[in-house]
Amino acid sequence: MALGLDVGHKRIGIAGCDRTGLIASGITTLHRSSFERDVEQIKQIIQERDVEVLVVGLPYSMDGSLGFQARHVQKFTKRLTTILQLPVEYVDERLTSYQAEQMIIAQKISPSRNKGLIDRFAAALILQQWLDIRRQKKKSDREKTP
Repeated sequence: MALGLDVGHKRIGIAGCDRTGLIASGITTLHRSSFERDVEQIKQIIQERDVEVLVVGLPYSMDGSLGFQARHVQKFTKRLTTILQLPVEYVDERLTSYQAEQMIIAQKISPSRNKGLIDRFAAALILQQWLDIRRQKKKSDREKTP
């Protein structure tokens, strides 16, 4: 099982997937207070869901470079995975927050009043992207095997 994270300064959107690894959905949004508390909350979700890998959105700049926020996410993730002893895979999360916001607007929900919901949706988009890539890779590998 995989857990998707959309790491921000104030909140961390968290998403999980079904047992088949086909569909990602938002689980919760953590309102950050301290690193230790964030780790404890994430650890609890990992234990409840039998998580084997973390999928973290990496906010590349539009030109494809790693900016300040991306380095901040990498630093947080490195500290987190050292404690949790879980592998991590990064996914390019450019525009996921925008897509999540558009999904919320389409549901006639105010994005300015529901930032946590945006983070949760963005985490689901990040995880879904990873699941889709993984599934395509497995399909491609099967087709190459005689």
